[in-house]
Amino acid sequence: MWNERYSQPDYAFGKHPNDFLVQVIEQIPQGRVLCLGEGEGRNAVYLAQQGCNVTAVDASSVGLEKAQKLAAERSVEIETIVADLADFLIQPGVWDGIISIFCHLPPPLRAQVHRQVVAGLRPGGVFVLEAYTPRQLDFKTGGPPKAEMMMDLATLRQELGGLDFKQAAELEREIQEGRFHQGRSAVVQVLAFKP
Repeated sequence: MWNERYSQPDYAFGKHPNDFLVQVIEQIPQGRVLCLGEGEGRNAVYLAQQGCNVTAVDASSVGLEKAQKLAAERSVEIETIVADLADFLIQPGVWDGIISIFCHLPPPLRAQVHRQVVAGLRPGGVFVLEAYTPRQLDFKTGGPPKAEMMMDLATLRQELGGLDFKQAAELEREIQEGRFHQGRSAVVQVLAFKP
């Protein structure tokens, strides 16, 4: 499905980085940063432009080819890894930042990935997440069609036990990201640090 979506000439979610990521960029160390479910690379390329050493992981080879094309357009380099997050092991204790922007997974896999996120961060490392909450089903302006694929703050606090939450909120906001994220949206945002 993702290879098909990303095979169009335009960028499905645009070429601009996610608004929340831009808001918190100064909190992210300029070290090794891992982007989960990165798709066509808009956030990875932005992070590379800010001086981060970026690795982008996604199951779609088509998406990551476009990520490399976008990086070349912006005169930066990113590493891309084609992998399903069910099979990808986040290396423990090596990441200064891990980014998860609208990376929606089935709950058991999401919990597994989030445990690896906590282990994967170095002390002082930061995790940035924005995702749709189940209330997004009322808006129908993007995201998966099933509530269980979405996230809420209470569950994220459990799954990310071991991190200190600096910012954590469920809110409504306008999102304008390419063709597939357009309009009023119900989201959860997290900025959390590894002590």
